Amino acid sequence: MNRCFLIAVCLLLSFSAVSQNNTASPYSFGGIGLIKFRGTVDLESMGGMSVFSDSIHTNVMNPATYANLRYTNYSVGGQFNSTNLEEDGNKEQTQITSLDYVIIGIPMGKFGASFGLYPYSAVGYDLENTTDTQLNRFTGTGGLTKVYLGIGYNVFEGLNVGVEAQYNFGNIRNQGLFNDTSIQFGTQEVNRSDISGLNFVLGAHYIKAINEKLELQASLTYTPSSDLTVSNFREIATVLVTESGGIGGAEITEVSVQDSEIQFPSLISFGAGVGEKNKWFVGGEYISQGTGVLNNRSFDLPNITYQDATKIRLGGFYVPKYNSLTSYWSRVTYRAGVRFEDTGIVVAGEGINEFGMSFGLGFPVGRRISNINLGVELGRRGTTDFQLVQENFVNVFISLSLNDKWFIKRKYD
Repeated sequence: MNRCFLIAVCLLLSFSAVSQNNTASPYSFGGIGLIKFRGTVDLESMGGMSVFSDSIHTNVMNPATYANLRYTNYSVGGQFNSTNLEEDGNKEQTQITSLDYVIIGIPMGKFGASFGLYPYSAVGYDLENTTDTQLNRFTGTGGLTKVYLGIGYNVFEGLNVGVEAQYNFGNIRNQGLFNDTSIQFGTQEVNRSDISGLNFVLGAHYIKAINEKLELQASLTYTPSSDLTVSNFREIATVLVTESGGIGGAEITEVSVQDSEIQFPSLISFGAGVGEKNKWFVGGEYISQGTGVLNNRSFDLPNITYQDATKIRLGGFYVPKYNSLTSYWSRVTYRAGVRFEDTGIVVAGEGINEFGMSFGLGFPVGRRISNINLGVELGRRGTTDFQLVQENFVNVFISLSLNDKWFIKRKYD
């Protein structure tokens, strides 16, 4: 075991525990923010489709797949996001770089385990509406992070089941500034929610040989709804707004706000795919998530409501010749996928949909079992119709996935 690598993992864990502002979407305004996580880079490069499982990648979307691991897997990933926002002919570009996850998977015979953390949802927006006499500005930051521990078990050849405990924590800060030039002072309202709580994931995964070459893989997960504790804080300030929009001379009043609960939405996913081992795989997945239970914590947003979300993800990969001794590019994994999502967010009566098309490469490092994964996704969220915002985004993903053997009894001292 490389001690330097362990130290690096600990540092990454500490860094990742710090809340990151990893979105710039106005659709992250309410609830727990915009749900972001779609798995590791190898899965994101296949449209987020999580049906496939092998012995060298930790599939954190289904705890049953941990029992397929044959090597201890260390994985860390991040992304760069560039988004063009368009509304009523006005355009703006944002760019964000973020650490996405730190994950460790451990094989244990018929069992397999995994633990780590990743940002689950994100809030990040800066909206401004100005006229000759009025200024209204809305900003938000924060989101939820998950720390998880899961275990999978091989019931019999081909069938695994698993369970995972996830602890959610984070805070969300929403701020509104209202100013009228006919009045000497403006008003600033700040709402902060500290959110925490547990949820659980149940999973099953099945692999069956169809013939000498082809095999079927099928996946099922269920996340029951659970309650998250929300500690709310609010303050209202009388402020002096300068001509440039700056704020000074604040007189702050803390307002008593009751603590509350917010329901973590239930989720069910199922999918299947077919492929040739170490060669290719294609599959699809359907996800239904009960986001209709979400609310806006301690304040009302009359133009934003929620309905249950649905997601369809299709993807696959191809490896020309995984054991080639003469051509490195024949050992590279080529991935592609597409996804269609009804996010469950409803703004002014219009549902917000999301589309993404992704491509990726998996480069072997040293021995074939370790790899560097690169991916890119082109997508769109929302629409310019009905005076809404359309986001055209490019996500660039990168991850390092290292594998090693643990608990090997030495034959020689």
